[in-house]
Amino acid sequence: MLFNSYGFILGYLPIVLGGFFLIARNSHRLAALWLAAASVFFYGWWNVKFVPLLLASIAFNYAIGYAIGHARVSSSARHLLAAGIVADLVLLGVFKYTHFFIGSINDFFGLNIELARIVLPLGISFFTFTQIAYLVDVYRGIAREYDFIHYLLFVTYFPHLIAGPVLHHKQMMPQFASASIYRPQYSNMGIGLTLFTIGLAKKVLLADSFGQYADPVFAAAKDGFEPRFIMAWTGALAYTFQLYFDFSGYSDMAVGLSRMFGVQLPVNFNSPYKAWNVIEFWRRWHMTLSAFLRDYLYIPLGGNRLGPVRRHVNLMITMLLGGLWHGANWTFVVWGGLHGFFLVSNHAWRALRLRLGIPLVEPTGLGRMTGVAITFLCVVVAWVFFRAESLAAGLVIAKGCFGLSGLALSHRLESIGEILRNDGVNTGNSLVFTGWFEGNAALNLLGGVKIAILVFTGSLLIWVFPNSQNLVLPEYRTARPILSHPRFMRWLAITTGCMAAVALSSISKISAFLYYQF
Repeated sequence: MLFNSYGFILGYLPIVLGGFFLIARNSHRLAALWLAAASVFFYGWWNVKFVPLLLASIAFNYAIGYAIGHARVSSSARHLLAAGIVADLVLLGVFKYTHFFIGSINDFFGLNIELARIVLPLGISFFTFTQIAYLVDVYRGIAREYDFIHYLLFVTYFPHLIAGPVLHHKQMMPQFASASIYRPQYSNMGIGLTLFTIGLAKKVLLADSFGQYADPVFAAAKDGFEPRFIMAWTGALAYTFQLYFDFSGYSDMAVGLSRMFGVQLPVNFNSPYKAWNVIEFWRRWHMTLSAFLRDYLYIPLGGNRLGPVRRHVNLMITMLLGGLWHGANWTFVVWGGLHGFFLVSNHAWRALRLRLGIPLVEPTGLGRMTGVAITFLCVVVAWVFFRAESLAAGLVIAKGCFGLSGLALSHRLESIGEILRNDGVNTGNSLVFTGWFEGNAALNLLGGVKIAILVFTGSLLIWVFPNSQNLVLPEYRTARPILSHPRFMRWLAITTGCMAAVALSSISKISAFLYYQF
């Protein structure tokens, strides 16, 4: 079940929301159980046969956490923690990386080891990382509550279960125990619905539209077609905008849905393309995953405590593993390696500035614009490999972006229509896209105008307008008093209503969020 589907919006959400508050009138505990059961149902809607796996993982980690918390000897707690983490990683490895490692061994040694197809359970990376963080927090004495119903709800809570944010036990348990979330609050309903609507509009109206221009380029590259400069950049930029609005939209919808229940999820997305360096980018993109990698991988490796060389090695290891977390493909490893290189370079440059006596201050004006442009260019290049089906396909598009395949608009595009049909992306926009590069005057104009409008709109929303949480969440509006003005609030309400009408009427083809595959 997807957030951007009529079944979810008009069926699941009203039933779960209404049932939660009705049951809460008599029993908070039963209301929490209702919400946990509804979340398990939400997960099972995709593939019910993986529900036992999810529940078994929850039962195992709860038992290990309870045993760690009640261990009388620190060495026993440490051994239990190690066993729990190893078991979680083995589960993740079997389902997510078995084919990747077997395929890599076959390629490297020229073998032909065959393995039955393993279906990747939805959201396994997120519920695994959430529970690893829980075990570590119990060991550190941060997590101390052992209510099983609350723990079940903590892991399965449907707004975050499939694609994050990665939650910490200490963030959620006090909220589930608070009586305030079991009473409907109109302010939370309004805030949540507004944020959900903004996220839905980002997904349906922007992300999916950009995807119709990105998909043909990457599909063609997968089949060996070499896009030239303009076509390669069209695909790369379209995907860069698609992923931004797709993940930003999901993050808004997740926070908005949770707010309707009175529960505050951590903000997971904070205008990352406004970052003036790559260090800042990772403080703004998938913020809870960045914090997880920092707290549970980078710092345990030694962080920056063992000198600059070790720090750079730790950064590279963290980003390589972070890339591999996103998917079982060498393209994700390359993407992580590129960001590791960018981060190391960024830190080395900062160290050089300090040696030269140049203070590290946040840039303004032209300096900030230059930093944003350079950072954005680095991010776009890395996204090419993140999206590509294979290293070869990623290299082909990167080659085109750097002008190594020629600068003309197109060449030998007679076969691209067949490529699009074979890959199932022969939509109306694919026709416009193909015509644009083949030189058909009418399609050329239509395609060029639509891409220009999309890019212009996307650029305004990314670099000029405030982000969603600054517009909607009261705790983020305090720095900008104008955003709390009654006139602005009325304007926002009217605009949100219009967006809801347009977005709901545009849900013709339901598309999964890009982060669902991780």
